[in-house]
Amino acid sequence: MPIQGVPAGSFTPAAQKVTLASAYLDFATAGANNWAQQYLPDLIEKEAEIFGNRTIGGFLSQVGAEESMTSDQVIWSEQGRLHLSYNGTAAVVAGNDVITLTTDIDGAAVGATTHGIRQGDMVLISDGNTTATAYVDVVTAGAATIEVETYGAANLAGAGINVGGAAVSLFVFGSEFVKGEVGRNASNEPQFKSLSNQPIILKDKFEVSGSDASAIGWVEVSGEDGQSGYLWYLKAEGDTRTRFADYLEMAMIESEKAVANIADYQGNGALIKGTEGLFAALKARGNQASGIDTVSPPAVNLAEFDAILAEFDKNGAIEENMMFLNRDSSLAIDDMLAGMNSYGAGGSSYGVFDNEEDMAMNLGFTGFRRGSYDFYKSDWKYLNDKATRGGIMDTVTNIRGVVIPAGVSSVYDQVLGKNLKRPFLHVRYRASQTDDRRLKTWTTGSVGAVTSDLDAMQMHFLSERCLVTQGANNFMLMK
Repeated sequence: MPIQGVPAGSFTPAAQKVTLASAYLDFATAGANNWAQQYLPDLIEKEAEIFGNRTIGGFLSQVGAEESMTSDQVIWSEQGRLHLSYNGTAAVVAGNDVITLTTDIDGAAVGATTHGIRQGDMVLISDGNTTATAYVDVVTAGAATIEVETYGAANLAGAGINVGGAAVSLFVFGSEFVKGEVGRNASNEPQFKSLSNQPIILKDKFEVSGSDASAIGWVEVSGEDGQSGYLWYLKAEGDTRTRFADYLEMAMIESEKAVANIADYQGNGALIKGTEGLFAALKARGNQASGIDTVSPPAVNLAEFDAILAEFDKNGAIEENMMFLNRDSSLAIDDMLAGMNSYGAGGSSYGVFDNEEDMAMNLGFTGFRRGSYDFYKSDWKYLNDKATRGGIMDTVTNIRGVVIPAGVSSVYDQVLGKNLKRPFLHVRYRASQTDDRRLKTWTTGSVGAVTSDLDAMQMHFLSERCLVTQGANNFMLMK
């Protein structure tokens, strides 16, 4: 029987058992006559988890490790290249072929005392069109210039090398001396790069009043951190903890060192220094590639990957590599690999090459081998989630993936004073016998264990850490 309306503001008992609006409670309508609902609501107790697993963490746990440290800075050294290779310009000075060295093969500036070419060296010289072998007979003291004499011609010009100030590259491939001559007049010291990073302190806090901590909610809640029940503060505390864990990873990926003074917001005179995250390290010291998933239509050949292999060949040539990609890049690579299948055009043998009509087809690839390199492909939720990198509007230079070498690298640890083998990526956190700051949590207030007269419970979260990116020349940042 439908509810019969009554004038607004009227709230009188009915003489008979009739479903009048004046006889029922309304939980939804505001105002003077807000108790006019006949039935209690049908409450769905379970909170709907519409976003699935919302955390984006787990990347660093797959590719790196964690180690403690006791100082405000971590310093490590990386090997230089074994062989001597330089860029410069070629010119004729007073009838002699003179090459002025400008940078090493990695682009670092070369000075009078920072190159390793010596008298008696044999070098291979190229201007990009022609190659010639030559003998180094003069190394100018106090200057980054050498004089060479060509083996296969009277001079560099005769060998086809442009000596009009053109850019050249060269490397040392041996030496030659005559009978009875004394040995080398100089020695080469090994070159290495000393790198450093400093940790940052991350903090967060959750607070709930004593009254709210004892209240029972209507909805059953759950979360990624294992929290469940009918107390809303359990949900909020667990979400804060999970969010902070994600911050620990995202900070190690996105952070940059401050190039100018940034004052602490609390005005205590201290400066915010920042730290070098993964992306900043790869932009500064790694390799960068673009075009894998920006080609229209998506890449259908291996040309882009061949360019990546060429860069890896120039560096460490790590055989096994892991690719962490956003959705567009992952699908574009799937399409590229499927195009290598002779039956791909018909779609009958896409992915799994022995499909039956009643089985589900596998339209994706988890890895492939090209040349001497193995690539293992994985989606990276951080690059897909709309609330993180997946929501960035930059479609031109936005990061679409990273290629990370598998295995470990050997470096010299300045603190321990010896060579160690570590993953290429690892997190350093502050810890001592007194305090472990990897992930520190503590509770204050008067709810539960009483620590103060505050009628609330406060959960505090803290970590102090930084990322060490070793051998960035073996990484590839895909943009």
